[in-house]
Amino acid sequence: MDKFADMIIRRKKTVLIFFSVLAVICALLFTVVVVKYNMAEYLPPDAQSTKALKLINDEFTNALPNADVTLRNVSLMEALSFKNEMEKLEHISEVIWLDDMADLLQPLEMYDSSTTDSFYKDKTAYYSVVVIKGKEKEGIREIRGLLGDMGNVTGEAVEIEFVQSATGTEVRNAMVILLPVIILILILSTTSWVEPLLFLAAIGLSVVINMGTNAFFDGVSFLTNAVTPILQLAVSLDYAIFLLHSFGKHRKSGINVEDAMREAVKESFSTVAASASTTLFGFMALLFMDFKIGADLGLSLAKGIIFSFISVMVFLPALTMCVYKAIDRTHHREFMPTFANVHKFLKHLGIPVALLLIVIIVPCFLGQSQTDFLYGYQSAFDKMTGQDEKSENIIDEPRTTAMVLLVPRGDIIKEEMLSKDLLELNHVTSVMSYAKTVGSGIPPEFLDKSITDQFYSENFARLVVYTDTSQEGEAAFGTVEEITEIAEKYYPEGVYSVGQSANLYDIKTVVQKDNSRTNLIAVITIFIVLLVTFKSGMLPFFLLLTIESAIWINLSIPYFTGTPINYIGYLVLNTVQLGATVDYAILLAMTYMRNRQTMQKKEAIHQAMGSSFRSILVSATTLSTAGFTLALTSSNPLIADIGVLLGRGTILSMTMVLVFLPAMLTIFDKAIAKTTYKSNFIIEDKPHKEKNKGKEADKS
Repeated sequence: MDKFADMIIRRKKTVLIFFSVLAVICALLFTVVVVKYNMAEYLPPDAQSTKALKLINDEFTNALPNADVTLRNVSLMEALSFKNEMEKLEHISEVIWLDDMADLLQPLEMYDSSTTDSFYKDKTAYYSVVVIKGKEKEGIREIRGLLGDMGNVTGEAVEIEFVQSATGTEVRNAMVILLPVIILILILSTTSWVEPLLFLAAIGLSVVINMGTNAFFDGVSFLTNAVTPILQLAVSLDYAIFLLHSFGKHRKSGINVEDAMREAVKESFSTVAASASTTLFGFMALLFMDFKIGADLGLSLAKGIIFSFISVMVFLPALTMCVYKAIDRTHHREFMPTFANVHKFLKHLGIPVALLLIVIIVPCFLGQSQTDFLYGYQSAFDKMTGQDEKSENIIDEPRTTAMVLLVPRGDIIKEEMLSKDLLELNHVTSVMSYAKTVGSGIPPEFLDKSITDQFYSENFARLVVYTDTSQEGEAAFGTVEEITEIAEKYYPEGVYSVGQSANLYDIKTVVQKDNSRTNLIAVITIFIVLLVTFKSGMLPFFLLLTIESAIWINLSIPYFTGTPINYIGYLVLNTVQLGATVDYAILLAMTYMRNRQTMQKKEAIHQAMGSSFRSILVSATTLSTAGFTLALTSSNPLIADIGVLLGRGTILSMTMVLVFLPAMLTIFDKAIAKTTYKSNFIIEDKPHKEKNKGKEADKS
């Protein structure tokens, strides 16, 4: 470490130039990062909807409809003309309407009303539209331009377009709010006007490098792109604080600047490494999710922690050595109190909180596992646009959700029977298949290939099933199960389905398996880090119990309040809160263990609380502010849910560390000493009464 610190100090200008050039390159790379908005792309390869989508792309030229267009107050011929106009739009590949299902030259009364009403009813036309993938923003704007005020457009492409438009702006808005708050917190907790800028420079540079290196992947999700910079900034700011506080402490001892930085790097390296390791392993647990959105987010966050660690241990010392005179010139008094005696107040809460935890821990553990989840965009989009059930602006029009069934080609009679059985289901409004639309009496070989290609590939027949359910929920998922069950009766050799409801149904199935696995991996890996750090058999249990209890309480609140949350928020929070806030427990426990080598346990915990409280308070305030800022600035409830859970969870973790953990450390002091390798705790003095008895015995 001496050689490492010497190298940084001697070559500080080279270090600054290298990191500055790297940051500029990564800032340019960030502009070409591909952002993905369709969560179905992250389903595992063996998911049936993933296989179905691949088959559709391989065998059919027609894509799955991803937008629903409503046109009001038009005649049948005007509706047909509008369809023709939509088909000419640059970013629209296909429009499905009534003329694909029936001959418009014949009276509509000749056809089944369940079919015609899904496309034209009461002078209102309903179209299923395919917007070219990756061009949702352009395609939806073209449709709206053509529609004017005569109708509206909904569906997956609209939701993606809205999220795509809003996310970038909202990340900037979050940063505009968060940065001044962080600067204020840092000003209050430091003694120089320049130090907060050094913190932000070191972590900000690592954020830029992290986001820029995402260009080397084939793309990142919009969630990763929105959440990673804010979480990385909030979680790793502590590393810079540890280093500069150590530097300031050693300068006060009277040694020269270079020696002070050398000692600061040596002293803070192990502390920062331990803190970064727990956070890193917490994020890396997300890599083991089958639903690859976890790997997408986890990899970006883990990469960010590594870059933050390198930046703090290499770039920040070099930068500080170049501007330390400015730090001296801008010195100011401490605005934040020392909190040296904070334990005198908090110690009275330890036992009551422990007793309360005994009462609520089991209900909270069970409650957090029963939380209702949301899996798609629709409920989020409805809230964003004022179309949710509680809104007065809701448009009274039937929802249309399309689902594509792929069945083996060859038996047109079986296909016709399947279509009829599907139409008998409660929520199925129409079925578009060759047997249903063209008729089983006309061999496909007699028709033009442009017609048959809509329904048949070399190996599969394609049926488009329209339902009146929303994209997710009990009715939607129940309908998916019913459709699949009926199709498999006719084709036991295997059927495939794809569509928003089918995709979300698969996501739900995968997520239920992911949660317990990722949480278990996070707990085990962090337990190992704690075991190595403290060389203690019992202490890691108390640290994990402290943070896990806060997590269970946090995640049980949506269950007890009857509030569904997005599954991503739940999965991410389980690992992020553990990895990010266990640092508070590590700092307090490490200080206590060190104090116990020279102090009695009461004095040791008093001193540990006094020296750790401010660092924990600053870190927790920063992270909770980041979370609540995400919640306040994001119109997308998916991101807002993560923000609320993170903000609330951080406060709960801080409370548990400052109130519950000190009680556990003192109550189980002897057990911790016995199960810790070379704990070197000093022997506790006997209580006052026992001392007096001993003295009287000596006298006698």
